[in-house]
Amino acid sequence: GLVIDGRTLEHVLHDSLQNIFLELTQKCRAVVCCQATPLQKSVLVKLVQSRLKAMTLAVGDGANDVSMIQVADTGVGISGQEGMQAVMASDFAISQFRHLRKLLLVHGHWCYTRLTNMVLYYFYKNVTYVNLLFWYQFFCGFSGTSMTDYWILILFNLLFTSVPPIIYGVLDKDVSAEILMELPQLYTMSQ
Repeated sequence: GLVIDGRTLEHVLHDSLQNIFLELTQKCRAVVCCQATPLQKSVLVKLVQSRLKAMTLAVGDGANDVSMIQVADTGVGISGQEGMQAVMASDFAISQFRHLRKLLLVHGHWCYTRLTNMVLYYFYKNVTYVNLLFWYQFFCGFSGTSMTDYWILILFNLLFTSVPPIIYGVLDKDVSAEILMELPQLYTMSQ
């Protein structure tokens, strides 16, 4: 791992040392920046996003972390003694740092699988309806006649677009939380 303080980080963030710093950080398993200013934190996240083309996750617990959380692709705020500014600016809020593992490995996995299945669901739902319209045009001689009443179309979209996704989003858990916590490799394999 690499630990870097705020004064060293200030020198590293200059254009001449950015590439060397990024090469060094890619060879480390973890990089910890301590005593950095809010501006340095957000610049570092932007640097990783732009140069490494990586998805970023920022975790913070105070007002000094707000700019970093807002710049990152995903921001996690920890509610604590330093106030609620980080929580209010974040995408997700947790009460303690130890809950980050469950947020990423369990809820992240479930969210990812639910979203991918929902995209497939909407794709096939729309293909079904458009396919029906296509074959109906052969039946009516391409006259442009409406196949269904507007109420049927509204009911079709209401029943097949709102109810199943809600049920699926609430009930679908392809792997139990215990297994996901024991095997973190499942998160990367699902992607």
